[in-house]
Amino acid sequence: MTVTTPQEQAGADDAPSGDDRPPTSPFILYLRDDEYVEELELLSNWVRLLLVPIYAREASSTAPWCGQWWRHPEAVAQLHGLWLAWQELTGPQAGLCGPANWHRDYLEPVLTSLRNPAGPFAGCKAGAHRAKEVPHTEPY
Repeated sequence: MTVTTPQEQAGADDAPSGDDRPPTSPFILYLRDDEYVEELELLSNWVRLLLVPIYAREASSTAPWCGQWWRHPEAVAQLHGLWLAWQELTGPQAGLCGPANWHRDYLEPVLTSLRNPAGPFAGCKAGAHRAKEVPHTEPY
């Protein structure tokens, strides 16, 4: 599997530099190269082994899903945030309401956003990834 980081997709000059990364942020969009690939592999295991089998409903035109979700930078960012929240709110320090809060505050909003017909998987069908055309922006 070839992985292209969001920084590579945007171009190295447009990407946040290592100096821009908050010192304690584990957020995947701040990672580069091997760190990004390693984090994506961990995220992929969580998505494949826990999230999709338990929470993903059947894909349809009104609730699309892409089997190659890692090729959609928005999906990677949202799923990584969801996974970070999962780790914080379902671990031993989370308290008894942690999992319920994760479902209410994180799971449903992220899945609704990702599976929106106009969301990052728009145009993808079962077994077929389709890259989205990124809108053009002019430099200031």
